[in-house]
Amino acid sequence: MAARLDIKTVDLDRTRNIGIIAHVDAGKTTTTERILFYSGATSRIGEVDDGSTVTDWMTQEQERGISITAAATTFGWKSHVVNLIDTPGHVDFTMEVERSLRVLDGAIAVFSAVEGVEPQSETVWRQADRYRIPRLAFINKCDREGAEPARVMDEMTARLGATPIAIQLPVGIGDDFTSVIDLITMRARTWNEEDFGATFTDGPIPHAFVDEASAAREKMIETIADHDDELMAAWVAGRELPVGAIKAAIRRITIAGRGVPTLVGAAFKNLGIHNLLDAVIDYLPAPSAKPDQPLSALAFKVQFDETGSQLTFVRVYTGVLKVGDSVLNATKGANEQIGRLVRMFANHREDIRQIEAGMIGAVIGGRLATGDTLCDPRTPVLLDPISVPTAVMGVVVEPETAEDHTRLMHALERMAVEDPSFRVKTDADSGQIVISGMGELHLEIVVERLRREFGVNARVGNPLVAYRETVAHRAEGENKFVRPVGPRGEYGHVRLVVEPTDRGGGYVYENRAPQSDIPGEHAPAVEAGVTEAVERGVLAGYPMTDLRVQVVGGSYHPVDSNNYAFKMAGSRAFVTAANKAGPTLLEPVMSLEVVTPEESVGDVLGDLHARRGKVAGITVRHGVQAVACFVPMATMFGYATDLRSRTRGRATYSMELDHYAEVPQQIRNDLTSVIASRRA
Repeated sequence: MAARLDIKTVDLDRTRNIGIIAHVDAGKTTTTERILFYSGATSRIGEVDDGSTVTDWMTQEQERGISITAAATTFGWKSHVVNLIDTPGHVDFTMEVERSLRVLDGAIAVFSAVEGVEPQSETVWRQADRYRIPRLAFINKCDREGAEPARVMDEMTARLGATPIAIQLPVGIGDDFTSVIDLITMRARTWNEEDFGATFTDGPIPHAFVDEASAAREKMIETIADHDDELMAAWVAGRELPVGAIKAAIRRITIAGRGVPTLVGAAFKNLGIHNLLDAVIDYLPAPSAKPDQPLSALAFKVQFDETGSQLTFVRVYTGVLKVGDSVLNATKGANEQIGRLVRMFANHREDIRQIEAGMIGAVIGGRLATGDTLCDPRTPVLLDPISVPTAVMGVVVEPETAEDHTRLMHALERMAVEDPSFRVKTDADSGQIVISGMGELHLEIVVERLRREFGVNARVGNPLVAYRETVAHRAEGENKFVRPVGPRGEYGHVRLVVEPTDRGGGYVYENRAPQSDIPGEHAPAVEAGVTEAVERGVLAGYPMTDLRVQVVGGSYHPVDSNNYAFKMAGSRAFVTAANKAGPTLLEPVMSLEVVTPEESVGDVLGDLHARRGKVAGITVRHGVQAVACFVPMATMFGYATDLRSRTRGRATYSMELDHYAEVPQQIRNDLTSVIASRRA
């Protein structure tokens, strides 16, 4: 194991900020545990199965054997400091991946050598693409039956649009996997089982693999040359390619996003982690930061500790954040006093005096929120926000007593601060508290936390689908709000147009009314009225989306006009237009992949058809078949139990939101009837 590194003495160019991303069960947390052990950050290897891992520190993570929250830690490797975030692999916790990638400089994408590129693999890869994050790929579980690293790389190309560069070759596969050949140095590395892989031996390539390794190296060089002009020139000229030149070319390609160095291993068997750590140092970028410029930092994660103190994780981009500083929260337009700073090691912390540019740390105390920008009050700056995914389902939560109600609202408020993808609202008609999130597991975790952490006794209703409303065609609406109030009246007049946009277009508001029709001081009130009406919907009480509202005119009274009148006129004009524009319901449609034994495929397909599923394809894998399908979320509640029953517990599935689609007419009629009866 490596010795502990004095983080305070490390230069910025020897710093790496990385995340580990993957589909659930690909082996992220197991890989992280080995990284921490071999780097000397921990003295023992924790295992997911026995709940002893460092980064899965929450009780529910340990009980369920999955990551729920992103955990940050810091360690040293070969005179470098690495800030690492282990992210969840389950789609219900995609917000944790999103905000982590927003502040990282590089990532390790872990793939199972058996399952390959899975649905959540694609999701996290697209998230990393959006932030242009350089990546390494680690093909894990090469010791398992059915492992096929070459197939995984083909899937990376076909499904992710990536260019994997195989820089290693496994010696054996499945039970025969014993060591790894480095195609750059052409040496084989074998790990010592007696010390849990902490030591290893580098030696010549086994004779039986010499030809295969030579061919693989030639293919590696060709791939690198295709994406790096400097190496291409040396290769075409027939010059010798030293190890340093090859590594430098791979680093250029990786940082530019033109290729993905791909390594192999088996984290659970302690094989391949040292090479992976070396690749982090060799190929992933140092943070591009400017310590001599004014402060700019982004708050990317909030959590509360056992004492109730708020802990806000921040990435500093320029300048230095120091204890005692008074900084501007540019997002909220308010000053923040920095009282205490810490460096995080999962759920443990170390007090520090400052967080330098390029580093990640945490602020204790204050009222920061995810996405807030901290900066020097003398040079304000606003950093790009963090994208928050749309909640797709909800449940009603009813406290059992008045005391429970108070505790419930306090707990929900705190959890909503921690997780922006978790929403809380009170239904205007029924007064019921509705909590919404990314899926059944997400809300199940929330309910468990209510009971365990906050001692809230509450009843939980049946799941609610997060339907949306939209319009089918263009229509106009107009309203004159005229009301006598005392010696003066109230007057507001708005004309507007509503039209549909493409799916995924969201809600777009445009004010095109001349000032002579609607004065500038009343324009925000019109927008507020329209926006509130959009949130209420016109058909079944669901928020509206995929539509554009253009305010085109109106009129005002020099004495009687006020903001309230224009707000009401805007709201009513929108309702008139939307009702004429063919309002309809949209439902969330999920992308589903079911991996099932071959003998159960028929039962699985029949069940999916009954759930209004549309099969997109079936892929044959080693002993199983993977069914890709699009299916409405409304039909998928309880699917885990049904699937276990149909396949005797042998099938698995993963599901994520793909798009919204129009609800079939009969189901729409049923839904609107239910809403109407509730209101009556």
